[in-house]
Amino acid sequence: MNYLENRKYIIQGIFLIVGIVFALRLFHIQVIDSSYKQAAETNAIKSIIQYPFRGLIYDRNGQLMVQNTPVYDLMVIPKEVKQLDTLHLSQVLQLPPLEIRERLKKARTFSYVQPSAFYQKLSTEEFAQIQGSLIDFPGFYINARTARGYPHQSLSHALGYIAEISPRQLEDSSYAGYRPGDYIGKSGIELEYEKFLMGKRGVKYKMVNVRGIEKGPFKGGAFDTLSVAGQNLISTIDLDLQAYGEYLMNGAKGSIVAIEPATGEVLAYISAPFYDPNLFTGKDYGKNYMKLLTDPDKTMFNRPIMASSNPPGSIFKMAQALAALQEGIITPGTGYPCNQRLVKCSHAHTPPSTLAIAIEESCNPYFYQVMRSMVNQGKSKNIFTDTSIGLKEWRKHITSFGFGTKLGIDLPNEKQGIIASPEMYDKIYGKNRWKFSTIYSLSIGQGELGVTPLQMANFMAIIANRGYYVAPHIIRSVGENGKPLPEYLKKNYTTVDAKHFAPVVDGMAAVITSGTGRNSSLAHIGIQVCGKTGTAENPQGKDHAVFVAFAPKDNPKIAIAVYVENAGFGAQSAAPIAGLMMEKYLTDSISAKVQWKEKWVLSRQYLNIK
Repeated sequence: MNYLENRKYIIQGIFLIVGIVFALRLFHIQVIDSSYKQAAETNAIKSIIQYPFRGLIYDRNGQLMVQNTPVYDLMVIPKEVKQLDTLHLSQVLQLPPLEIRERLKKARTFSYVQPSAFYQKLSTEEFAQIQGSLIDFPGFYINARTARGYPHQSLSHALGYIAEISPRQLEDSSYAGYRPGDYIGKSGIELEYEKFLMGKRGVKYKMVNVRGIEKGPFKGGAFDTLSVAGQNLISTIDLDLQAYGEYLMNGAKGSIVAIEPATGEVLAYISAPFYDPNLFTGKDYGKNYMKLLTDPDKTMFNRPIMASSNPPGSIFKMAQALAALQEGIITPGTGYPCNQRLVKCSHAHTPPSTLAIAIEESCNPYFYQVMRSMVNQGKSKNIFTDTSIGLKEWRKHITSFGFGTKLGIDLPNEKQGIIASPEMYDKIYGKNRWKFSTIYSLSIGQGELGVTPLQMANFMAIIANRGYYVAPHIIRSVGENGKPLPEYLKKNYTTVDAKHFAPVVDGMAAVITSGTGRNSSLAHIGIQVCGKTGTAENPQGKDHAVFVAFAPKDNPKIAIAVYVENAGFGAQSAAPIAGLMMEKYLTDSISAKVQWKEKWVLSRQYLNIK
């Protein structure tokens, strides 16, 4: 018994001695010996974000439109900044000392311990100039990434641009996973396809000493993750056609939209004035952005999808004709007198004894009477109610052409335009206080109407297809499979039967051969064009010129809308531009026989014609 009792005390003594030894050792490490403290202070783990390569963008023929170029961001961790020599750093970065202090203050406000961007978008040459001096500035280090670059100067409004994510966006749950300093799409394709283009960030953990010198990967790189590149996009744009259209519109205001009718693929997308997308890639991005934003010519305004307040003018007469044919109000052989007492006609012409002649001659009284017959069908004895009923039926057909609605193009900020409705007029005039004589200007494409240039081009695609359209789109496929996006395969049919399109197409063909659209003719290369000129009234100044067309007449390959601001009649400016664009796309060249048109367009003399 005594033996067991003694053994217990021996074991307890051993544990006590071991405990005392560990306690003394711990006291020595923490209080007496400073070597471990020094080691901890002179080594740290630094996480370095590995930004992925953003997806590239190609045109329909494989030409690179958007690429990645290397840039370098100078990062700072405020906690690690020791005795900063502001004057020296300002000399190295070529920034005023006051700005150095402001940038550091901003970084401390963001986080004292987390890295943030101090000076962004350094070029390879600029990085090489400062790299050797960074050892003098603890807490500062370089983070390499890529920025957008463009081997051309075209398509700025559609491509969009990328910029640093804003604090407001970081608070938005839809941007979960983004961090301060990340770059995201801000407009155009870059914004619309952000989730495909962005890729996935990686991270590397490295050991660094107190002077910021790397001492190798942490744990041999066991915790590192690789970045994943974004997906490439194949666009529907023909970059050569796009560049040619911008060449023709340089110095003018307006837009050109060209579409492949069968697929809805956008071949050219021009908003003039335009700008070089490379202006948004360097350190001067902010300065360039504000300069363009305040430009009195509204260079940043995306005209093809946002210029929605201007009336379509005479090109709307084809929509009136198709709606009336479907309702049985007229037939291809219906004629009306050119009664100038109803509404003035712009020029003397052959009496419109058929619909095709009315379209060819763009007879205003004819379409006045067509719409009057449509909205006043005697469905009610009350003339006001009858007009309201008729206008509602009219609007059903007009909106089926894509007017007054968003077409769904894969670009942000598309506007839907304006198409008059009974509810609109009830609000303006009061219920039962308006009738056809109040709203007759709709019949010739004026009044309470507003369409975008994109909707005009899509309308031409509908007529070219004899009754349907595929939603216009600017990206054909995402990734490497090359398959069309499923949402851009659906055919959207109008309320008008295919059989009613033939007389309208014939009238549009006559506009080119013997009417106001001669300047867009491609007869010299054996291609028949169908088109229509128009003039959109402008209460603030000279009217806007409009021309819409498709070619060839049978099996069409291109539908186009040209809108030139303050250029007057469409035959003088918009028609020759459209003809040149169609010839360029269909033949990849411009015949010597029509190079005079190019010279005329580039002279801008049409802007001075009264």
